Amino acid sequence: MRILVIDGQGGGIGSGLIEQMRQAGIEDAEILAVGTNVLATSAMLRAGADAGATGENPVVFNSARADLILGPIGIIMANAMMGEITPAMAAAVAGSKAGKLLIPIAKCARVVGVEPKPMQSYLAEAVSEVKKLVEKV
Repeated sequence: MRILVIDGQGGGIGSGLIEQMRQAGIEDAEILAVGTNVLATSAMLRAGADAGATGENPVVFNSARADLILGPIGIIMANAMMGEITPAMAAAVAGSKAGKLLIPIAKCARVVGVEPKPMQSYLAEAVSEVKKLVEKV
């Protein structure tokens, strides 16, 4: 399974997801990190991603090849994350056939029906879902 983690800004959400996936023992999956900037990519690589790249083209290219995409909800919204998500990035992620696990971030969009929780709780829930999906493969 190829898991694509996309993040921007400082890469805190993406690096948290990768770190928790590694701690959960998810080893049968290739974890690719794509940051919208170098800082985000570096943080995700330090957290244990197998490979990393930065920018619009890596998001577009890897979204088409991923089995699962993880990141903040803004990765499917053009101009989210203070403009770091380009329309091409948002379209590539939203249009990808990959499954998507998105972390709700109130700065990007408020999702009605999602109860507010600490970020670590959202990350733990996402990693639990990833582990179930990897075990099915």
